[in-house]
Amino acid sequence: MHANPREPRLLRWLDRVTELVGRAISWLVLVMMVVQFAIVVMRYVIGINSIVMQESVMYMHAAVFMLGAAWTLRHDGHVRVDIFYRRLSDKGRAWIDLLGTLFLLLPVMLFIGVSSFAYVMTSWHIQERSPDGGIPGVFVLKSLILAMVVLLLIQAVAQLIRQVMRIRGLVPGNEPAHEEMV
Repeated sequence: MHANPREPRLLRWLDRVTELVGRAISWLVLVMMVVQFAIVVMRYVIGINSIVMQESVMYMHAAVFMLGAAWTLRHDGHVRVDIFYRRLSDKGRAWIDLLGTLFLLLPVMLFIGVSSFAYVMTSWHIQERSPDGGIPGVFVLKSLILAMVVLLLIQAVAQLIRQVMRIRGLVPGNEPAHEEMV
C-alpha cells in the first residue's frame, strides 16, 4: 500500500511502524521452515533430537502470529463475516470499521494488556525457563503478548484516523477485500 500525500504524518508514521514490523517478522517464516526441516532431518536421518530447536520453532511461530497481527489488520487480512459489509457503500464500510475498532479491537486489546501484564512481569521476575530444558527464555516468549497488544493498539489508532478520513471523504476508500463466495 502506498502512502497518500493527503494522509496526516501521524498516520503515515503509524503505518510505517506496522509495515516495518510485519515485513521483518515475515522472514521468520522462512527461518522457521529451515529449522523445522533441520529438526526432521536430524531426528529421522541422524537420530538426534533437539528440544531447543523444537522450542525455537514454537517461539518463531508465536512471534509470527503475535507480531504479525497488526500487519494483517493493516492489510485487511483478518477473517470477517462480510455478508452485509460487502454490500455497503465505502462510507458504510468505514463506519463499520470505525465502530469495530472502537468497540471491539480497542477494548479487547486493553483487556488483554491489563489482564496479562502481571502474568508477563511475574515471568520476567522469576526469569521463567523451559521446564523441558529447552530455551531458557519463556519470559521473552510471554512478552509477545504485550508486544502484540502494543502493535495492535498502534494499528488501531491508524485505523481510527483512516476511517474518519474515509467517512469525511478525505481519502479514497477500499473496495471490499474479499471475493464473493459462489
